[in-house]
Amino acid sequence: MSESTIRWESDADGVVTLTLDDPSSSANTMNDAYVASMGETIDRLEAESESVRGVVLTSAKNTFFAGGNLGSLIQATPEKTDEVLAQVTLVKSQLRRLETLGVPVASAINGAALGGGLEIALAAHHRVVLDDPKVKLGFPEVTLGLLPGGGGVVRSVRLLGLTTALLELLLQGQQIRPGKALELGLVHDTAADRDELLAKARAWVLANETAQQPWDAKGYKVPGGAPSSPSLASTLPAFPANLTKQLKGAPYPAPYAILSAAVESLQVDVDTAFTVEGRYFVDLVVGQVSTNMIQALWFDLNRINGGSSRPDGVDAYAARKVGVLGAGMMGAGIAHAFATVGVDVVLKDVSTEAAEKGKAHVADLVGKQVSRGRMSQEKADAVLARIRPTGDAADLAGCDVIVEAVFEDTALKHRVLSEAEVHALPDALLASNTSTLPITGLAEGVSRPADVVGMHFFSPVDKMPLVELIVGRDTSDAALARAYDVVRQIGKTPIVVQDSRGFFTSRVFGTLVLEGAALLAEGLAPMSVERAALQAGFPAGPLTLLDEVTLTLPLKIRDEAARAGATDDHPGVAVLRALVEAGRTGKSAGKGFFDWEPEKRVWPGLTGLFPSSDAVPFRDAQERLLFAMAVETARCVEERVLNSVEDANIGSIMGIGFPPLYGGVLQYVDQYRGAAEPGVASFVARADELADAYGERFRPPAILLERAVPAGSLRAALAGASS
Repeated sequence: MSESTIRWESDADGVVTLTLDDPSSSANTMNDAYVASMGETIDRLEAESESVRGVVLTSAKNTFFAGGNLGSLIQATPEKTDEVLAQVTLVKSQLRRLETLGVPVASAINGAALGGGLEIALAAHHRVVLDDPKVKLGFPEVTLGLLPGGGGVVRSVRLLGLTTALLELLLQGQQIRPGKALELGLVHDTAADRDELLAKARAWVLANETAQQPWDAKGYKVPGGAPSSPSLASTLPAFPANLTKQLKGAPYPAPYAILSAAVESLQVDVDTAFTVEGRYFVDLVVGQVSTNMIQALWFDLNRINGGSSRPDGVDAYAARKVGVLGAGMMGAGIAHAFATVGVDVVLKDVSTEAAEKGKAHVADLVGKQVSRGRMSQEKADAVLARIRPTGDAADLAGCDVIVEAVFEDTALKHRVLSEAEVHALPDALLASNTSTLPITGLAEGVSRPADVVGMHFFSPVDKMPLVELIVGRDTSDAALARAYDVVRQIGKTPIVVQDSRGFFTSRVFGTLVLEGAALLAEGLAPMSVERAALQAGFPAGPLTLLDEVTLTLPLKIRDEAARAGATDDHPGVAVLRALVEAGRTGKSAGKGFFDWEPEKRVWPGLTGLFPSSDAVPFRDAQERLLFAMAVETARCVEERVLNSVEDANIGSIMGIGFPPLYGGVLQYVDQYRGAAEPGVASFVARADELADAYGERFRPPAILLERAVPAGSLRAALAGASS
């Protein structure tokens, strides 16, 4: 077993310590080597059962076990259903044999145990976890369109009860810390360090000569009762409706499969329950949604965070002192992001008093973290101590990074950047948080245009994980690489796009909200517009989004584009003008498409301006929102605003709310299923239908027509262009 991923060590007391340690990887995963090694290990345990007094499971890696082999799972197709089912059944059978050995088995969880890692741990009779805030336990499978298929559903509902397992672990993919896991009963004990962890696990094994899982004990009753029990029977029917409400009607199959597997598994014996769970798992694995989500939220995301768009040959960089220009909510949010990771921040506004208001916003943010137990008061105080509010540009002395976050006005941005350039370090990175103004033009306001880069944060900064980096005409590779590193330093994901008006995210987001306004003008009722978006998978409806960004902002952007020579006349613009002329500018004013006080409701006068009709089928409404974004993204690819499929997909999901179930905006094109086979050809055919019916803005650009052939894809187009 020299190539085994599991090391076997037996001591004088007959306790066997099994150490998970894949020699080919920095993390343990459920790959073929693991399956073979676990099979051999269980065979040996059974063969040497007379000399084995108990088993301790642990790991040699920083994490306990990283989970399933996503590289294998993403390759699964409906044609491989039987193969996938056989594999997951084998994994489950091995863990079932482990928990029924007849000797005590303890897990010494020394690091994160997520997905398959937690499933392995649950197959032990006793679990001790390292009490470290970096350690997390949970089942994040639902966030990738899957369910725990190695026994996680079956064991967690039997251990914790149906309601607790669903709400605390399964349906939302929470990753919980050791204290919470102990409180729930997911683990039995915690340890301060690795030595104590192993000692506690071994001591428990020696003190419990016989052990079995609670669900294998005669007469065991699941906490909270079985689905047929009176305590659950009255509330269980509400679960599907509540789930639909939580998902806002979006077609995510995994949460419903988890709910079904959980309920059905409690109505049969445990071994049959594993079969039920396995069949639901396989249906998800071979489906398109899990393929989309794994591709985007695992492979594409990891490529970006791993530096796929970072220029080569530039040394790694870390900011030491950052100057933030503008102390509004955006500037304060940026200051909070840097101060939280230990970077000193100079927060500058027109006066110290104005800058103090920005710091007060940061105080509110860290105060909420403290009240929720996510940050100690000591750390909160340290974060605030790193932020120096000022109205004097001279205080920017020593700053190696400047981030401008003032109003969207070119002259103003020129002035504050040039002022900061004088006082900051002579090679300081000069970044602008503009969401629409071309970076090349902004760079004209400073003496070092090569050091200017767009660094577009999203609001609210403390919650939004994305930053869009924009490369101007003169931006150097060194500046882009430094910006990339700085974004990673604050724990956010950087996508890289080329300079253009609106760049990628603002430009494509504009097509979504304006299409929603156009649907309203064509007779779709306001709430039908919103439901079309929500049931397509968007996190919010376009009319709500317009109210939240204020209706005047898109109009200002369109007007500036028109002055720059743009001729686009989107029908949604007239809708926004009509509301603004009626004095309804959005949520900040308390009235837009909705009245926001005392609670959100559709403005009654809206139907007077735009009478409802049945002219637009609901499916067309949904696809118009999706296609508007997809076609515009294809234009961004054609114009070389976008250079990578990963940036497009992750940017669309994390920045502008494109539904994750499609795997991002370009993945949506590549997997679109129409009358023909899934792919670009089907997308082009449907886009032409929408263009004929609703306007030329849906007409597919040349890059799509070129790829509308068998096996053609935008992913391949971008990969070929970059190679």
